[in-house]
Amino acid sequence: MKSLLIFGISDAALMAYYYFTSDSNYCVVGFVVDADFMPQDKTFCGLPVIEFQGVEALYPPTQYMFFVALGYSNLNQVRKDKYLAVKAKGYRLASYISSKATLLSPESIGENCFILENNTIQPFVKIGDNVTLWSSNHVGHHSVVENHCFLASHIVISGRVHIGESCFIGVNATLRDHILVGENCIIGAGALILEDASAGGVYMGIASSRSRVPSKRLRGI
Repeated sequence: MKSLLIFGISDAALMAYYYFTSDSNYCVVGFVVDADFMPQDKTFCGLPVIEFQGVEALYPPTQYMFFVALGYSNLNQVRKDKYLAVKAKGYRLASYISSKATLLSPESIGENCFILENNTIQPFVKIGDNVTLWSSNHVGHHSVVENHCFLASHIVISGRVHIGESCFIGVNATLRDHILVGENCIIGAGALILEDASAGGVYMGIASSRSRVPSKRLRGI
C-alpha cells in the first residue's frame, strides 16, 4: 500500500480519511496542518499531526504522497494555494476515485481529485487537477472540468460542456449541452444554465417561497 499524508483536520479531512482508508490502496499515516491550526494533543483520528513547515524532513517526498483535503473556501483559492505549496515541496498528489463511481474516462482524471460514490463520468470527459466531485453527479460526454473546481451533489452536466478553472457548482444545478462556463463562476443550488456563463459570474437558482396556505389545511398529505 502507498503511504499517504492528508493536509487538513477539518470535516473534509475526516471524509478523505474515511474514503482512503475504506476504499483505496493507500495507507494514511498522518495529517498535516499549518502551525496556527495544530491541535493541542497533536493527533487526529489517532494519527500524528505534523506541521507543514519542515514536513519533508520527517516524511520525504520520495516515500510519501499527499492529499489536500480542503473545501471551496474563497472560491477554491485556499485549496489551490495549498495544492501548489505541496507540489512545490516535491510531493506527488493522490486522487481518490470511489469504487462505486461509474468512470468511463479513467485515464483523464487529474491529481488531488476527490470523486465520490455514484458519480457517472461518461466517455471522453476530462477532469483537471484538484477537482472535487461530491456524490451522485452526471458529467456528460466530451465535457471538460478545469483545475480547482468544486462540484457539489446531484448536478447534471450535459455533453460537451466546458467548465473553467476554480468554479463552484451547487447541488441540483443543471447545465445544458455545448455551453462554456467561465473561470471563477458560482452556479448556485438548483440553477438552470442554458447558455454560456461569463467568467466571475454568479448564477443563482430560484428559491421556493412559503405558500399562504398552512400545511394543516392540505388534505391527503
